[in-house]
Amino acid sequence: MYTIKRAAELTGVPAATLRAWERRYGVIEPERTEAGYRVYDEESLARIRALASLVADGWTPSQAAKEVARVAPTAKGAPPGPEIVLRTLAADPIPADASAAGNRTEHLVDAAARLDAAAVARVLDERFAAGSFESVVDGWLMPALAEVGDAWADQRISVAGEHLVAHAVLRRLATSYDAAASRPGGPTVIVGLPAEVHHELGIFAFAVALRRGGLDVVYLGPNLPADAWCAAMDVHVARCAVLAIPRAQDAPAAQAVIDALSASHPTVPVAVGGDRQGDVGGALVTALGHALGPAAAALTASLTAEP
Repeated sequence: MYTIKRAAELTGVPAATLRAWERRYGVIEPERTEAGYRVYDEESLARIRALASLVADGWTPSQAAKEVARVAPTAKGAPPGPEIVLRTLAADPIPADASAAGNRTEHLVDAAARLDAAAVARVLDERFAAGSFESVVDGWLMPALAEVGDAWADQRISVAGEHLVAHAVLRRLATSYDAAASRPGGPTVIVGLPAEVHHELGIFAFAVALRRGGLDVVYLGPNLPADAWCAAMDVHVARCAVLAIPRAQDAPAAQAVIDALSASHPTVPVAVGGDRQGDVGGALVTALGHALGPAAAALTASLTAEP
């Protein structure tokens, strides 16, 4: 089994692209460690090489993913057939500022390795000054946090370094949340994580984006049991509940929240984000996708539309 960094080295496809292919097309399905980090087997590497080869030949990534899935069914045990030439090439277009963003990510990892809190803060200051909150979160912050996680998995940084970055980002998100004026007259949404789910940076960033969009956001944080979700909905008469499923093992707790809300508030929709958002279902459940800015804008528009 290989870490995402090693998989990127062996296939020639950048780690950020591997994550994007996994989220968007589902043809690559790495396993997860108990800590939630991606690991790739030989079949996964073969699929990556096949997908990259087709893209290099002029296929769009979505078309290539469908072809790889057709030739190599998702069942484990059979890598792509010989009709797909295995070559290595990164696929997704590189943003104009990718070089600068990549440097900042390297600086962030280096600062975490040194446990240099001031340097971590400087990197965050520089990146958040480079664009809108939503564009920075989508274009840099989430990929950078994934790289920090990979650096921990590869033992380039310690647990202390990973926690240093996470808490620095959490403080930055809290500042942005407070800076976005609350809209008591607007539609109310409840945002949080299910019981025993603690990876809150992504959902907290989404709460910030919703608040910036004009919604009345009640952010309840991580580790919220199903009955507490129902009680919060009663108190706030919310129009929507928003939760995330960062890991496969978090899906049962998320489904428990959805089922409880469906029983107590059957007309209230539930919007679900996170890497494993497809692992739950329900009559009024909507998957948010994996791009924070567009997802927040779409949810805001749906809740503020004229009846």
